[in-house]
Amino acid sequence: MLKPILLIEDNPHDLELTLIALERSQLANEVVVMRDGAEALDYLQRTGKHAGRTEGNPAVLLLDLKLPKVDGLEVLQTVRASDSLRSIPVVMLTSSREEPDLARAYELGVNAYVVKPVEFKDFVAAISELGIFWAVLNEPPPGSTRYKRNGPDFD
Repeated sequence: MLKPILLIEDNPHDLELTLIALERSQLANEVVVMRDGAEALDYLQRTGKHAGRTEGNPAVLLLDLKLPKVDGLEVLQTVRASDSLRSIPVVMLTSSREEPDLARAYELGVNAYVVKPVEFKDFVAAISELGIFWAVLNEPPPGSTRYKRNGPDFD
């Protein structure tokens, strides 16, 4: 079974555009959507209303910077501080071009920082390329697998 892509985005317009872009890239991965950082952390840590979700980490986190409850940088910091989550690729997908945001994201260990393009076709192309790279082409670290079955992991 393919690992899901976890999309953490609170802006309805950006969410819709990102989902369209991922659909157009024809990835087979399920896209799980969270609307705020607190819910995303519950999902990742399997706590709260996500306590019963199936074990396993997403293939990649597409993480907005400005989120309600817990912002994207705090989510990133929590992910990188966790032994069980730190190997998940995290792509900060944001409209912020502010240098302090960019610098802080890289200090915390983001894998990529992508400023959302304004033009729809550019946005679709960027998201499609991100999804294909992180969910299909990127080789996960040893011990982490791209696929999971009922039982042991396999590649």
